[in-house]
Amino acid sequence: MLEMRQVSKVYRTAMVETHALRSLDLHVREGEFVAVTGPSGSGKTTFLNIAGLLETFSDGDYLLDGENVRGLSDDARSRLRNRKIGFIFQGFNLIPDLNLFDNVDVPLRYRGMPSSERKARIERALNQVGLSSRMKHYPAELSGGQQQRVAIARALAGEPRLLLADEPTGNLDSQMARGVMELLEKINAEGTTIVMVTHDPELAARAQRNVHIVDGVATDLSVEPGLRAAHAPPSQASHA
Repeated sequence: MLEMRQVSKVYRTAMVETHALRSLDLHVREGEFVAVTGPSGSGKTTFLNIAGLLETFSDGDYLLDGENVRGLSDDARSRLRNRKIGFIFQGFNLIPDLNLFDNVDVPLRYRGMPSSERKARIERALNQVGLSSRMKHYPAELSGGQQQRVAIARALAGEPRLLLADEPTGNLDSQMARGVMELLEKINAEGTTIVMVTHDPELAARAQRNVHIVDGVATDLSVEPGLRAAHAPPSQASHA
């Protein structure tokens, strides 16, 4: 599903060269739920941006659903991203002036989908996250947990093969966080591949695999369990 081979990312300025990823190897199989952890500045965000085709890389190969994205044009990456990938962000990124139905509709309109298909997808996605009865409500009328569920519905409406979640519970209290995590687990059980960046070791432990990134290098803690204690995130208080 997602395979990175010796992927490196170097940011260069006139005076400084920063290595964000260093020959990173990672293979996420179809249907897996993988948590990505690591300290601030470790390369997690760069990894997620590259995985989501939001950012290019300096060296290596990245195969998404069997297609090597290295060297693709911006337009080709955008088309592939729209077909294959859904995003969930820490900050929800909902449009306050639009109701839930219209918030979920925005990316579908961008894809040029017929209105009847958009309507069916929106209603199905909102029902999937338990908010079908509130589709005419506005974000300000919802709790934080409910707003994150709308953000998840927006991603699901595009029927992505891969769901990328960046600190999806970071702005939620522990009870709401558990509810969102249970929803993600349900979505994964239905066949969607999920890669989730998190600072919460409790949530990371609930994923099928835990990949830890330090200094741009990935270590699969599920394969090397002896490293888990040494590299576990120190607290939920850290920030990417």
